Amino acid sequence: MTSAMDVVTFGEAMMLLVADRPGALEDAASYYKRTAGAETNVAIGLARLGLKVGWASRLGTDMMGRYLIRAMAAEGIDCSQVALCDAQATGFMIKGSVSDGSDPPVEYHRQGSAASHMGPEDINTAWLLSARHLHATGVFAAVSASTLLLARDSMDRMRAAGRSVSFDPNLRPTLWASPQIMVAAINDLAARADWVLPGLEEGRLLTGENTAEGIAHFYRKRGAKLVVVKLGSEGAYFDGEHGSGRVPGFPVEKVIDTVGAGDGFAVGVISALLAGLDLAAAVRRGAWIGARAVQVLGDSEGLPTRTELEAAEV
Repeated sequence: MTSAMDVVTFGEAMMLLVADRPGALEDAASYYKRTAGAETNVAIGLARLGLKVGWASRLGTDMMGRYLIRAMAAEGIDCSQVALCDAQATGFMIKGSVSDGSDPPVEYHRQGSAASHMGPEDINTAWLLSARHLHATGVFAAVSASTLLLARDSMDRMRAAGRSVSFDPNLRPTLWASPQIMVAAINDLAARADWVLPGLEEGRLLTGENTAEGIAHFYRKRGAKLVVVKLGSEGAYFDGEHGSGRVPGFPVEKVIDTVGAGDGFAVGVISALLAGLDLAAAVRRGAWIGARAVQVLGDSEGLPTRTELEAAEV
């Protein structure tokens, strides 16, 4: 059967308000409106590279929800499985402006949002299985008990149907009841994925291992076909069925904002593997897109088009 889509994902999109100047959030005179969400960042990146991408979610019928679904549709993303709800609001976040690579101040306003009420029954099986790949992250799984069930169920359905699944832990400790609950839940989800994409520091927290090799071995023992450990400016380490190795990072003249770099990395790896590239080439593409992402202020502005990718020959 020919898949209707290349990749599907599910998750909460939020309207992002970025301060117009560095400093405390309350000192900003105005804010720039953007989109935010780990899963939607990946969806946008893959769509810009020409892949057929679908996104499932729930939004309020408020201004923010209307803005988000219009922005996603404008990227060419299939939004047929995004429900609009009158009774619940769309989540949003406020982020400070930084230009030195430091972590910006962030406020989340997502408690009780429309997306937090989603559960396994909100994912259409026919739509899900029409894709050849699912990308999931630990962010949406942390939003509520029902979204965690949705993540588990969707990953299981895809694996059972012989589709591939990627998983980025993307830890958000403040969304979990305790660090212990977070570690157990995230590692359970990772065991349901084919490709696991942790960062070095979160990998250390999740596995108790100190090295990239140890982290990769932890997840490979639990069934992952490929583990890519992101090493920031130093690139990445990969361990898969066809070998292991390291890929250096791409030089960056100035780091502006690191938010979204991991999502860009996932875009590179997923797009390359689905195109049949080998592991080293896929990780190299991920490192290149991740390097682009840290040089811009927004979450998705650094994600390249297919033309830009081909020009860079990655």
